[in-house]
Amino acid sequence: MKLITGTTKLLGVIGDPIKHSLSPVMHNAAIAALDLDYVYVALPVAPSDLATAIAGFAAIDLRGFSITIPHKQAIIPLLNQVSDVAQAIGAVNTVWRTEQGWSGTNTDVIGFLAPLKIYDRDWSQTTAVILGNGGAARAVVAGCAQLGCAAVKVVGRDRQKLAAFQQSWVTSPIPVELTIHAWEELPSLLPDAGLIVNSTPIGMHPHDQASPLEDAIATKIAAGAIAYDLIYTPSPTRFLRQAQQQEAIAIDGLEMLVQQGAAALEIWVGQTAPVEVMRQALRDYLGL
Repeated sequence: MKLITGTTKLLGVIGDPIKHSLSPVMHNAAIAALDLDYVYVALPVAPSDLATAIAGFAAIDLRGFSITIPHKQAIIPLLNQVSDVAQAIGAVNTVWRTEQGWSGTNTDVIGFLAPLKIYDRDWSQTTAVILGNGGAARAVVAGCAQLGCAAVKVVGRDRQKLAAFQQSWVTSPIPVELTIHAWEELPSLLPDAGLIVNSTPIGMHPHDQASPLEDAIATKIAAGAIAYDLIYTPSPTRFLRQAQQQEAIAIDGLEMLVQQGAAALEIWVGQTAPVEVMRQALRDYLGL
């Protein structure tokens, strides 16, 4: 392990909770492979402490950080600059320090699309159903738009938040055929869905036995559909096990984590990220 000294530069990831994060595993493996004088750590930040934390990061010269649940949207007003793609999505997952202050962008779309590229699908004939309407869902919507999905259906439990989510895409430069649906509509939505994405934290460790879908509803998943869980620990999640029982294709969030992280690291250090090193570090850590 590289020696940490008084010259070592600090990177990190913020979230609440954050103990589950595997980002330090892959980023520190990449930092070692590139022989950089950096270290990457997990930083717990409660929603009520976000503004204070950002000011503190500037004070200690933290060079950049990743953002996970629940800060991807709340961080935006605290930044000096936001990239066009992050503004269009309405969520930020990567922040770095410049002479003008904090700048933010979103590399989640890159990560989300990466594991889907291996599947030969006519996306123009595919209906996507997205579970959840938070910051992670915004990147998924943008990714589905880039794929050219025939329809994107966002499902949530809070009708007011759903309506606000839909309205936010009306003025977005990203063209997408988006409709919103109450959770009770899932039994009628799932049979026609070719892509089902869990963008909620339901099922994330340590709540390994939780799923966004009740078992009876999960039986509505069509054979051959792609079930994609943005959660990467545990692997597989209960949601993905439910989908596999219906002969669906299961994708966990590991490759998305790797690819979005690689794109972020390149912003922070100005070098090509060692993607295979990052992927293997995670696989070794998880015993895959």
